Amino acid sequence: MNTMLRNNIISRTLIIVLDSLGVGEMPDAASYGDEGSNTLGNMARALDGLSLPNLENLGLGNIGDFQGVARKRDCIGSFGKMSEASPGKDTTTGHWEMAGIQLDRPFPVYPHGFPPEITERFESAIGTGILGNVAASGTEIIRELGPEHLHTGFPIVYTSADSVFQIAAHKDVIPLDKLYEMCGTARKLLTGKHAVGRVIARPFTGTPGNFTRTHERRDFSLLPPEDTLLDIAKANGLPVVGIGKIEDIFAARGLTEAIHTEGNSDGMRNILKVEKRVYRGIILTNLVDFDMLYGHRNDPEGYYRALREFDLWLPGLLDSLGRDDMLIITADHGCDPTTPSTDHSREYVPLLVYGPGLKSGIDLGIRQGFYDLGATVADALGLKLARGRSFLGELHL
Repeated sequence: MNTMLRNNIISRTLIIVLDSLGVGEMPDAASYGDEGSNTLGNMARALDGLSLPNLENLGLGNIGDFQGVARKRDCIGSFGKMSEASPGKDTTTGHWEMAGIQLDRPFPVYPHGFPPEITERFESAIGTGILGNVAASGTEIIRELGPEHLHTGFPIVYTSADSVFQIAAHKDVIPLDKLYEMCGTARKLLTGKHAVGRVIARPFTGTPGNFTRTHERRDFSLLPPEDTLLDIAKANGLPVVGIGKIEDIFAARGLTEAIHTEGNSDGMRNILKVEKRVYRGIILTNLVDFDMLYGHRNDPEGYYRALREFDLWLPGLLDSLGRDDMLIITADHGCDPTTPSTDHSREYVPLLVYGPGLKSGIDLGIRQGFYDLGATVADALGLKLARGRSFLGELHL
């Protein structure tokens, strides 16, 4: 097990993942069907400019051409963008790579639904049939199959372009504990060549024509194949707090505390609560609404409203940080709401770094793996990560 290497120069790091905020296609985007994708840039053009003054002040406009977001030579943060070294463009791959894991092959996907060798075993294990078994939008499939689900009691199984096995069920038909149990069953079955990144519980309520998904979603992830930054920090006695779906992404490993949230606003409230009582270690947050509510639904206006909410909230967090704090704002993949696709996109992600005790205005360039973020956090906390090149030295005062 890794041990502390030296005295910490940063005692606490806050990492905020703006889920799906890509900043432009990666060189291999065409092989994923994502040529031309640019979540932030295309959204800015579609809306004739964005106003994000606080992200702009951190240096967001210095990493790309985003209409309305100016380049600032006197920004208070440092800036760059990160290229994903692992194949794929999903949540699990992105978060795991930030924490030091590089995958050598993507998780399996099922654009035409799951084969009988999966569905038949799943039906046998849960003792009932299923509906769906297609690649679909989550809101559309419950609208389409929800009435039949109410009549038959069969769970709705679907996937997307991502490596996911999703199970949707009305809470009055299949209670939450039973839905989570079904997901656990699927997780145990989906191994080997069918080891999807996540099994996702998608509970909903309402009546036909008015179904609504709830915030009681749960993700059942694969176990990371090796120790992550979170495991190493925890093993060295540091607090590691996951906010949002972090516990699910890392299969509950490497955390000293997990807080599930009901969307972005709740996530931001919890960040401020936690930072007032956890003074060292890692606070890692995923803000999921950008992706779940707006990217996948091709809603640039909604995506921008959520970004505005985050931008307006940001100064309160910045004001609370001390000289031994480091804040990193990034993303895990893209999900361009302006393209015909409703799926994730293979994009660079932003890298914004701020700390009252760190240099500002430093161009961190294009990092050749998300794991540079993890290596930097490890470096700051006096730990060592096997992969990645720390940029902490460029930020020393």
